[in-house]
Parts: sequence; C-alpha cells; structure tokens
Amino acid sequence: MSEIIENKPPLLAGVVGFPISHSRSPLLHGYWLKRYGINGYYIPISLSTADFVGGIRSLPRLGFRGVNITIPHKVSMLGLADSVTDRAALIGAVNTITFKEDGSIRGDNTDGYGFIQNMRQNAPLWEPRIGPALVLGAGGAARAIISALLNEGVGELRLANRTRQRAQLLADQFGAKVQVVDWNRASDAVDGAMTIVNTTSLGMQGQPDLLINLEAAPKTATVSDLVYTPLNTPFLEQAAALGLTVVDGLGMLLHQGVPGFELWFDHRPEVDEGLRMAVLDR
Repeated sequence: MSEIIENKPPLLAGVVGFPISHSRSPLLHGYWLKRYGINGYYIPISLSTADFVGGIRSLPRLGFRGVNITIPHKVSMLGLADSVTDRAALIGAVNTITFKEDGSIRGDNTDGYGFIQNMRQNAPLWEPRIGPALVLGAGGAARAIISALLNEGVGELRLANRTRQRAQLLADQFGAKVQVVDWNRASDAVDGAMTIVNTTSLGMQGQPDLLINLEAAPKTATVSDLVYTPLNTPFLEQAAALGLTVVDGLGMLLHQGVPGFELWFDHRPEVDEGLRMAVLDR
C-alpha cells in the first residue's frame, strides 16, 4: 500500500505599503525562510490609500497569515484592526498584523521592541535607567522609541524636534517624564544624557546632516541613529570619534521583524551577522 503524502500549501505573509519597492523586509524574511527551510513566501504588496482597506480585507481569503504595514498606512491600520496591543495603541500606529481564523485582524507595533533588542545586542552594557535620554525627532518612529524607553525605566526623557509643537504633543501624551527642548538647544541637552537617539531622517543619504554637537555627552553614553543608509552616519561617526558607544539603525529593522515572523511562520528566527549581510546586499 503506497504512502499518501499530504502537500500543505505554503505559508504566506508580506509587507504592505505605497510605494513598496524600497522595503528591505522581503530580504529579511526571505533570508529566514531559506535558512530555516520553511515552505513559505513573504510578498511585497503595493496598495494605495484608496485601495488599502479593501486590499487588507482580501488578504485572509488569499491565504495570508499576516503582513507588515509600512508608510503611509501605519496610522490608518490602527483604526482598521479589530484588536490592537497596548503598545500599538500607545504609539498610535500599527506595523504588524495577524489574521485570526475568523478573519479578524490583530494589530501590533514592534518598532519599540526592535529598538530595545538592537540596543541590548549591540551595546550589552547599556543601562537605560541610569540617566536621562535625549530623543531627536517627533515622528512615528519617535513615538515608538519614547514608549520603549519609558517602559525600560528611563526617568527623564528630553525631546527635541525642529517643530516644537509636534514635540509638545508627544510630551502631553507620554507624561511628565518627557521634557521638550528647543531644537536650537539640543546640543545643550546632550549634557548628562546617557542614551541619545536620532529618529529623524537627517543624515540619511540625500538628506542634510544632523548638526548636533555631542561633546558634552558623558563618556559612558550610548548613541543610536535609526538611519541605516548610510550605516555609519556622520552623527554616529562623531559619537565614535568621541569614544561613545554607537549602535546603528539596521538592527532595529531586523529585530522588529522577529515577532511577526514567529507568528506567521511558526518559528522564532535569530538576528545574526549573516542576516545583516543579506539585508545590506541589495
């Protein structure tokens, strides 16, 4: 009697944005799928704002277990999800969704998780509780970083943004531990800051440099830049020249993908040097 072999359909996930060609997430998840021998696909999906709701609703019927959400849909996804995690609600944006068996959508935000794991992996001595933090920028990424740092026990968080009003809105949301600093005084706010994070696009390839002087930072401070094109921004080069601990932004991208991959493909992946090289080599 011949053995009957059940051919299971491949597991499906992806990333939704508009445009989507810039995303490195397919490289990231594709590397993991190949490394762990998983029968699955991670597909980039371009959906305009007009097509977004209908497109998302159709994905479970097509067999998708979930997707990442990127620009410009992270905020609108918050209202479309049937349930969201506390951290997604606090951040005000969703970057990871999972489709339940009944077709309902669970939304999460893993950006803060990715940031913390990146810091832990690449700056093992980093201890966020021991001193103030300085966050530069007040966009969506800043929301995730502020939430994550406060959750890690930061007692004082200084927030500087080119438009003070946007920074003040975040301070009002996150409470008294967040103190707004005028952008032209950001270099002064470096004094005593043990964690310094750039969440702006300044320093990115094609953008002006981030002109913040780090000379007043404690010698034991840790400096991170969420920009990873280039990997070593002028901001990080300045920090390294001063002997400060530096953490580039690529690791945050890699680590934020871990929770979604585990949910969709039933395997918890590792972030290692092989993955970094695969994602950089595009």
